[in-house]
Order: sequence, then structure tokens, then C-alpha cells
Amino acid sequence: MAQFPTTPSFKLNGKHALVAGASSGIGMACAVALAEQGAEVTLAARRTDALKEIAADMTSRGWSANVLELDVSDIEATASAVAEHGPFDILLNSAGSARHSKAVDTHVEDFDAVMSINVKGAYFLTQAVAKGLLEASRPGSLINISSQMGHVGGRERAVYCATKFAVEGFSKAMALEFGPAKIRVNTICPTFILTDLTRPTFDDPDKRAWILDKIKLGRPGEIEDIMGAVVYLASDASGLVTGTSLMVDGGWTAD
Repeated sequence: MAQFPTTPSFKLNGKHALVAGASSGIGMACAVALAEQGAEVTLAARRTDALKEIAADMTSRGWSANVLELDVSDIEATASAVAEHGPFDILLNSAGSARHSKAVDTHVEDFDAVMSINVKGAYFLTQAVAKGLLEASRPGSLINISSQMGHVGGRERAVYCATKFAVEGFSKAMALEFGPAKIRVNTICPTFILTDLTRPTFDDPDKRAWILDKIKLGRPGEIEDIMGAVVYLASDASGLVTGTSLMVDGGWTAD
């Protein structure tokens, strides 16, 4: 009888996952995806009321979910919380912010606010989870939700693009540094995903037409489109994948 290879498991039983930005949208969907595959999921965000409702619904389905109040822009508090509640085998960082405007109209306050969460917060959150794994001598998978705008430019998105290009850069550098410890670092780069946050963009006919013209599959992204990607990167199925970007962009960046 032929000796066939065995597909690496997508299951996450026994893994502890931290999902930042889990109170809505992509972060919430990713938390569900990880829990469905057996991970113990810690839902983290500033809005704990929303997190508690989500966690209650998840546990009612037999999944493991708990809540952690976390503001990634508060670096010291984030480091303390991760050290106290970790180590985490999986990080899914979906905490993010956007304040779009024409480049000539960018205010310093808006620039600093978006940089504080999307770059500084993401960097030190990833660092904190990596430290816990290194101290425990455990492998892990650290995933930052980046964007297709970390690879291309976008209308009225100079600041946002700058932050996502930065996330792409530090994620690659950390992957090189943490690789010998079997800690993988990757990004997921969605196209425009239809959420409450992006609905104003889709409600603008000109912007919607621009988006649908650029997405070769001819439809906006849905949060479900991200769920399989996060399970893949979190699991043993992607055991040799690090320092890369998983594009979930409907072909936007193929041009």
C-alpha cells in the first residue's frame, strides 16, 4: 500500500490565542474562526461591553472565550496585560484606526492618532506576545491584519498606507529575528471588506465604482473571506510560512 503524506492539521486544540480588536468586524470574525478550530480565545479591545456579549455568545456554542480590556496604544498597560495573561501561542492583531483625507489636508493630530495604533501599538503588541513565547521557549504564530494598502497606494489614504507599509516592514524583520525560536510572523492583507467601518466608503457611488473596478472578482470582501486565512496562518498547515503577506484582495494587487 502506498505511503501517502499526511495533511498538517488546521485544528488549534490546546492553543491560546489573543485577538486584539475583537469587538467587531474582522477581529470578531477571526476570533470566531480560531475558536471554531478549538483555540482558547482571549477577546481584547477597549470596548469590553461588546466583548462580553460576543464572548457569551461564543461560549454558548461550546467554544472557549474570555475577555481582556486592552488599548494597544497604551504600550505599558498592553505589555503588562500580555505578560499576566500569556503566553499566547497565537496573536491575531486586528486593532486599527483610519482617518482618511487628501494628503494636503492631513492634520498632525490625525497622523499621530493613526500611527499610534496602527504602527506603534501593533509593533509593541507583537513584541509583547513574542517576549512571552521566548521566555516560555514555545513556538507561536503572530499575525497582523495589514492591508492591500500596505503594498499599493490609495485615494485619500496616504497616512493609512504609510502605517500598513510599516506593519509589513516590521513583520518581515521580526520574522527573521524570531524564526530560530520557531515563532512565525505574517500579515493578512485584505481588500475593502464590507463592515460598519467601511460602509461610508461603499455608500459613495464613485468610491464603490473604483473599488469594484479594482477587485478582479467583482465583489467587495466579506469578513468571512478572512476567516480561512487566519486559521491557515495560525495552524500547523502553514508551518513553513513566515515573513510573508497573505493577500486576500480579490486580485487588486495583481495589476
